[in-house]
Amino acid sequence: MDKKRIVLAEDNNTLSLLLKFRLEKEGYELFMAKDGKEAITLIEASNPDLIITDIMMPFISGLEVISHIRIALDKDTPIIVFSSAGQEEMVLKAFSLGANDFMGKPFSPNELMIRIKRILN
Repeated sequence: MDKKRIVLAEDNNTLSLLLKFRLEKEGYELFMAKDGKEAITLIEASNPDLIITDIMMPFISGLEVISHIRIALDKDTPIIVFSSAGQEEMVLKAFSLGANDFMGKPFSPNELMIRIKRILN
């Protein structure tokens, strides 16, 4: 069976590596982006099954990534967004742009795995 491909856009290196380790252990193929610009390049190149993006990132925000996927690429790839506390407005905007799920930071990697499996299965 082909591995499911996930693009992870997260500018916090520690969190990225933790999630990379965890996701690869679960059998996913991971593409890492440290900002929105890199994320868009990876998404266009790898055609992932799932996109996980932080909202606040350098250069291009997670919101811009979502709108690029939904409008420019016209894809309905599932998107999970991360956001730090107190960004309710951003989260609502993410949903209005087409995000499928949301997790506040800090979050439990176990909960994230459950959400990923629910979306991909």
